Amino acid sequence: MEHPAVMPASVDPRETSHPQVVRVVAGEFTGGGDYSTWRTRGTTDWLLIHTVAGSGRVGGPTGDVITRAGDSILLRPHVRHDYATDPDAGSWSLAFAHFHPRAEWSPLLDWPQRADGVGVIHVPGDIRPRVLLGLRACARASAGSLPQSELFAVNALESALLWLDTQNPLRGAMDERLLRVVEHIGADLTAELGVSALARVATLSPSRLTHLFTERLGMPPQQYVERERLTRAAQLLASTDRAVAEIARDVGWNDPLYFSRRFSKLHGRSPTAYRAARAAR
Repeated sequence: MEHPAVMPASVDPRETSHPQVVRVVAGEFTGGGDYSTWRTRGTTDWLLIHTVAGSGRVGGPTGDVITRAGDSILLRPHVRHDYATDPDAGSWSLAFAHFHPRAEWSPLLDWPQRADGVGVIHVPGDIRPRVLLGLRACARASAGSLPQSELFAVNALESALLWLDTQNPLRGAMDERLLRVVEHIGADLTAELGVSALARVATLSPSRLTHLFTERLGMPPQQYVERERLTRAAQLLASTDRAVAEIARDVGWNDPLYFSRRFSKLHGRSPTAYRAARAAR
């Protein structure tokens, strides 16, 4: 996270160089026991630090935060940067991104504050690879030379922030078992998606899955599956000229007549009428 920069002559001798951030600068590294960063007034950008392994200490105006594997730290602009390897750990592996956010990211940056200006979100095991994948893709793109590199980097960072947002307690963290189920449904709508099969994905009993799913997503699993299938069918009807029966099979229904009845109930018209209405726009 240290980038060469010209600093004014009268600065704190501990001052770490400031990154030159147009939109996003990202990377990943491991610091030893002597690694530390100090920026008296922080930076003009936001800084996201995700601990991969080991442990770090992040100082805030009202106290220190110890960050361990799965913890993400968010420092707002102009908040002092005082972070280092946790002496008790000896090393700190982290992925980071300095960035200027898009305006629409405002809700994604509203994190619980454990110390003034220091936001903290803990990420459970199943979500960590998604966050790290986004940050690593951001780092690769931010160092790229393609004309689109900056946009690729921003989009990858947004993906990481969205996964972190699923665990934001200010909005009610999503149970990682339910996230597995939702991802499983979206990956293959033609698969066996009954409650028993989904319960196995979540490693829960069917009754417990139904209770948690309904409580968190506002509908039971089977209603969610049907909605996802019919939403995908509507997309295919609007964007292709494939036969209705073929689309029905592609979203998990072998009976086109039953599919048409369920589609009409959700969308208010038959698949054929829906396609015609979309084509007339």
